[in-house]
Amino acid sequence: MKRLSVCDSTNPTAPRAVGELAEVDHRIYFEYDPEFLKNPRWLSPFKLPPEPGLLEHRDRTFGPLFGLFDDSLPDGWGLLLMDRVFRKNSISPETISPLDRLAYMGSRTMGALTYHPETHIEDNHSDVVDLHNLAQDAHAVMEGTTEEILPVLRRAGGSPGGARPKVVVGVKEDHLISGTEILPEGFTDWMVKFPSKRDAMNEGRMEYAYSLMARKAGIAMPPTRLFITSQGDAFFGMERFDRTRDRRIHMQTFGNLIHSNYRIPGCDYEQLMKITRVLTKNKVDVISAFRVMVFNIFAHNRDDHVKNFSFLLSSDNEWSLAPAYDLTFSFGPGGEHSMTVSGEGRKPTRSHIHRIAEQSGLTKTNADEVIHEVEAAILSWNDVAKEAGLSTTISRRIESFITANP
Repeated sequence: MKRLSVCDSTNPTAPRAVGELAEVDHRIYFEYDPEFLKNPRWLSPFKLPPEPGLLEHRDRTFGPLFGLFDDSLPDGWGLLLMDRVFRKNSISPETISPLDRLAYMGSRTMGALTYHPETHIEDNHSDVVDLHNLAQDAHAVMEGTTEEILPVLRRAGGSPGGARPKVVVGVKEDHLISGTEILPEGFTDWMVKFPSKRDAMNEGRMEYAYSLMARKAGIAMPPTRLFITSQGDAFFGMERFDRTRDRRIHMQTFGNLIHSNYRIPGCDYEQLMKITRVLTKNKVDVISAFRVMVFNIFAHNRDDHVKNFSFLLSSDNEWSLAPAYDLTFSFGPGGEHSMTVSGEGRKPTRSHIHRIAEQSGLTKTNADEVIHEVEAAILSWNDVAKEAGLSTTISRRIESFITANP
């Protein structure tokens, strides 16, 4: 039987025991710590509420772990790095259990949950990060041309979610260091993305332009910037919203909160609005989620799956909608939105948008104000594309899609 202790490391210097995970005969169990239950935090209110007793994960159609803990694991890119590290240490990934992966992540997770004892794999790392070299090494890893992972790439890139190569770094002006630990004074936590080989080299500039346009639409975004290297690379970066300099913030993605597999599109924006209303009890957050939906429709961001929305739990146990992220031009599965809009995925119209507003308890006035503000932001596309340094060819191609508003 494998066991793993789970801690709430909101305060990294004083982690609080949450409970214990166990694996027996390929079945996953969890039990809350009795002390935690005396003053619990509702870390996963829908699927793992704080209650005594041994709880078995039975939702195997969702995945091998409770969603609460699955949010601590990376998606495609981070898992690829993880498997390469295991192979480098003569460990077959096929023999690795979900608890082994959580132990490998240890305290290098997104959000506030950490796992103990950690699996330590020795390396000789450098704290200084060279983004151009990391991008080149990331491409080599994805192509399968090397088994020797640079220690700094493993250390800096082991925890981010998503399929594209990315790293977490500490940033102070133009000085970058590995961002997996508590940062020195003056540094802030950022995530930097690299284009994959199949992406256009303009990918970073495109996402940066979208972040500028989203702000003009009134969407709450983390600080964003382009990281320009001496070789002419332009990598998109976003400040992490699950960190302050000396604190971690608990977060859950929408998909893992309700046990919806993001790889299998099956959710509607109506469900997102309902969960936002029930969880945050705040109309402002519902309007914010609605605003992102409208932006995704008008700006042709169809990769709007259930893990591209998150919620944050404050130190006083209040939930809120996280700032928006992963906003960029995309076609989505089969050319449709990953989440349907009142049942429509390919060509959602204003009537679908208004139906979502009505179902969410928003007035037609609320909806029309948001639509008007998003439309005005869409009209700024050429300006933000120019500010981001996006090529004219790509800018015009995107414009041909986003000007065809519903």
